[in-house]
Amino acid sequence: MNGVLNNVLRRLVGALMARRWTQVLVLVVAAGLAAAGAIDFGEPAAQARPGPAGAASVAGGYELTGRVVRVADGDTFNLLVQGRQQRVRLASIDAPEVGKDRERPGQAYAQASRDALAALIAGRTITVACFERDRYERNICEVPLEGGTTANRKQVQSGMAWANMEGRGKFMRDGKLPELERQAKADRQGIWREPDPVPPWVWRYQCWQKQRC
Repeated sequence: MNGVLNNVLRRLVGALMARRWTQVLVLVVAAGLAAAGAIDFGEPAAQARPGPAGAASVAGGYELTGRVVRVADGDTFNLLVQGRQQRVRLASIDAPEVGKDRERPGQAYAQASRDALAALIAGRTITVACFERDRYERNICEVPLEGGTTANRKQVQSGMAWANMEGRGKFMRDGKLPELERQAKADRQGIWREPDPVPPWVWRYQCWQKQRC
């Protein structure tokens, strides 16, 4: 507020020097209001994007509780929350792509990855801890499991997904995942049995966009 008041006073002095009396009057009133805290010249506060209907707000995000009604692939599933299906994308990981059509073929271990996630959560009532919704309206979430771990970690640990390092790790929220991936690779788990597995974010660009599969 002191910076705002100082700015108004500087403008007031300039107006007095130029003898612009109407502007002087306006600035005198503005200075008084600013000093009293009645007006605020600051930037508007950023509005956090709210969670979907049925979400419970928590520090740093929101929670969704519901029943898993469909597992689409190794990192995406549908959660039935208060009669509405919510799409959930597991945070910090990227699983092998399932084929979409002839122009977008799938990757090795895509079905195995889907089955592994289904074995962990399919048909169960769970509570997921979400950070945000992405541009596709998917809820980006951690999926806690019994024993203090998460489905996110389990998928990486068993070689059924990559730690998501797309964009130099800008989507990484769990710092333990790269080490779990290194261990899975050393143990030749899942995708790491392949001689040169292609990360899904590379596959989507090279194969699906550039048609260089």
